[in-house]
Amino acid sequence: MTTQLTTVDPAPARATAPRRGRRINFKDFGILGGLLAIVVFLSLATNTFLTGQNIVNLLDQAAVIGLLAVGATLCIVSGVFDLSASATLAVSAIAGVFLTQKLGVVPGFIGALLVGAALGTVTGTMIVITKVNSFIGSLAMSIIYRGLAIVLTGGMILAVAPDQLEAFRFWALPAVGGLTGGTLLFIIVAIVLGFVLWGTTYGRRIYAVGGNEEAARLSGVRTPLIHISVFAINGVCAAAAGMVLASRAGSAQPSLGTGMELTAIAAVVIGGTSILGGAGAVWRTVVGVIILTVIGNGFNLLHWDTTYQQVVTGVLIFVAVAADAWLSRSSRRGRA
Repeated sequence: MTTQLTTVDPAPARATAPRRGRRINFKDFGILGGLLAIVVFLSLATNTFLTGQNIVNLLDQAAVIGLLAVGATLCIVSGVFDLSASATLAVSAIAGVFLTQKLGVVPGFIGALLVGAALGTVTGTMIVITKVNSFIGSLAMSIIYRGLAIVLTGGMILAVAPDQLEAFRFWALPAVGGLTGGTLLFIIVAIVLGFVLWGTTYGRRIYAVGGNEEAARLSGVRTPLIHISVFAINGVCAAAAGMVLASRAGSAQPSLGTGMELTAIAAVVIGGTSILGGAGAVWRTVVGVIILTVIGNGFNLLHWDTTYQQVVTGVLIFVAVAADAWLSRSSRRGRA
């Protein structure tokens, strides 16, 4: 027994994680090169792509998926998936609208974030306690939360009072330099979580848990708390995304954001975050979100059939996953 324990060196778990998160590799250049190629093509093919108004619209369109994607990045890097994000979004938005009706716009937004954090914590705790696969466990929680949203609203749309609407729509209206409040919120969240993942001890522990959970545990990292915390953070991001959506409509409903968690995960994967965990970066996820948004914008500007947009997105996801698998196999062969 003593021999088995002494063969585990905790140092690599601490040292490897930041290097994997910080080193510049093929994925960095690949994702930026892909975005540049799309931008150059659309700039030459249209006269409106690089206009200021279109850029502002692009960033606004990216805000909701971006908020979901940066939260999902922390989950995937730590080795788990959260398919309950869009349902958390809906419940949080409903709670936010209800609290806005009763207490005002600011308490409503804060309340929505707290509800999102609570739902994310419940999801993470249930998965950690039961030890079920996070993919299946979060899917089950998603169904529960959607049902809860229907129970809370009776399946109806919940809207803010007319005299609250202008203030409530802050996240949908231009705030600074033509950028909407939702866009600014996305930028701030991406910067904060990017720094947390890249430059803090907590971030290095996320990488360590995703790279080798057992080695991280033996190194003293409390892996259950790491997993619960990333689910909680993802819940807060989902709640923020829900309030941006609710702000645009002035209301919330149980079906709000259905399926958006899959688009967010697609952006994370296209951005080069490994689905195996232990590698990835928030900035690359942001690039992945922008790529998906630019592709959709390009289809509209070029008047192409948007049916093929799903085909293009699917191809990008498959290529990203295949590249990740190939790079992982090459890395293992290199170490061997």
